[in-house]
Amino acid sequence: MSCVLVTGAAGFIGSHVTDDLLKIGHEVVALDDLSGGFEDNVPARARFIRGSILDTDLIKDIFTRNKIDYVFHLAAYAAEGLSHFIKRFNYNNNLIGSVNLINASINHGVRCFVFTSSIAVYGHNQLPMNEELQPTPEDPYGVAKYAVEQELRASHAMFGLEYVIFRPHNVYGERQNIGDRYRNVIGIFMNQIMRGEALTIFGDGSQTRAFSYISEVSPLIAKSVQVAAARNQVFNIGADTVYTVKQLAEEIGHVAGVRPEVRFLEERNEVKHAYATHEKVRRILGDVDPVPLSEGLKRMYDWAKQAGPRKSKRFDNIEIIRNLPPVWMQD
Repeated sequence: MSCVLVTGAAGFIGSHVTDDLLKIGHEVVALDDLSGGFEDNVPARARFIRGSILDTDLIKDIFTRNKIDYVFHLAAYAAEGLSHFIKRFNYNNNLIGSVNLINASINHGVRCFVFTSSIAVYGHNQLPMNEELQPTPEDPYGVAKYAVEQELRASHAMFGLEYVIFRPHNVYGERQNIGDRYRNVIGIFMNQIMRGEALTIFGDGSQTRAFSYISEVSPLIAKSVQVAAARNQVFNIGADTVYTVKQLAEEIGHVAGVRPEVRFLEERNEVKHAYATHEKVRRILGDVDPVPLSEGLKRMYDWAKQAGPRKSKRFDNIEIIRNLPPVWMQD
């Protein structure tokens, strides 16, 4: 039995990856600071530690007390649009914290480091985005993710640390934090419907994304360390079918049985069209059963109704106010 460290294990994707790792027989040490996740998300058979990847003493202690074979690094604050306005916070949590884990992995002989990056690294790029394209990230979140990718390549070349990098996109499903107004548009829309609020869309809603149900993503991440051909590779991972944000709002309204009011806000600076190819991950890691958007949304909304709506909190430590969308400042 291998001992695995999962960071962000109380979060959305991290808790599902933890589930899948336990199913295939790994022992899991689950680390999370609960800044965006919930302890109830952590599977009972995992050994939960509350703490931050910025706490180097804690990281050293975890690696010293446990013979960690594999690291699955999913801890991040994944708010692309907000990252422009919280640069220091973004780079501390998404880059420096990752480096802390890479250092410990090298020092303690970790066999493979699995990192969830993002298709945010591509920026405005050719469509559909594929792994051979040169990343040109447009926001600090994407910059931080790409920097960690580069660091893993450098650490492999210098120290032999093996890695697998995944670039997921627009993942949704049960356990997502629907109370975060800055990220995860599906969760935002569902929370707004349950609170009787208008759905807010930046611009005219013609932005396009491929929305990926969690079961299309987490099992492949979990199995990756068992596939030799996946080592030191980068994979896009997620769904193929593309929707506009306006279409998404209509689909969620249909699932919820309402015709929601939609409030269009001033367009923000963002990559307008972002979707990817997945031939490489299917060739090397195999396929998963695709989940149609309508079915995935139904599953998530059924869960969200049971969990209940959440009050969307304002981010307290905005570093730059200039050009910040006014809706993000409201209480």
